[in-house]
Amino acid sequence: MRLIILGPPGAGKGTQAAKIAEKFGIPAISTGDIFRANIKNETPLGLQVKEVLASGGYVTDEITNAVVRDRLFEDDAEQGFLLDGFPRTAAQVETLDAILAEHGHALDAVLELTVDDEAVVQRLLKRAQIEGREDDTEEVIRERQAIYRRETAPLTDVYSARGLLVQVDGMGPVDDVFTRVSDALEGVARS
Repeated sequence: MRLIILGPPGAGKGTQAAKIAEKFGIPAISTGDIFRANIKNETPLGLQVKEVLASGGYVTDEITNAVVRDRLFEDDAEQGFLLDGFPRTAAQVETLDAILAEHGHALDAVLELTVDDEAVVQRLLKRAQIEGREDDTEEVIRERQAIYRRETAPLTDVYSARGLLVQVDGMGPVDDVFTRVSDALEGVARS
């Protein structure tokens, strides 16, 4: 399966992506994880990304597109993948369409986790405390939510018009959410 998972920051995309990847035997490709690894290793990309994230912004399309293109050409993504954190903008949708066309592939579904904004803010503040994420202040979290609503939420209309959007309630215990996600994706796999 070739999938995208959407939802605002803190919706549980990373947690669900790992479970989906395991169930369907595909790699979960998280642009956030790729960027955090580069920050940790203090690569030139990592230093550039760290500055952007500290201000609450998103990494530029140019950088993100290059990272995703390289990753989708790796052998383990040939039979399928789950993208988490890409695409974020309409321009990135076009880039992804072009990358998939190069391979002769198409998306199977776009999964959107729907969540309550205030619950997500509290979830992210708790995660920041536990994981020591200095970039997850309340101000930065709210700015990321605003950017998501402005730039990424409109992608649900694009993918809905293509008949690819599958919305799942992302609130509640992780296993309950995964049951809903799994049921929804099983329906896609059968169709």
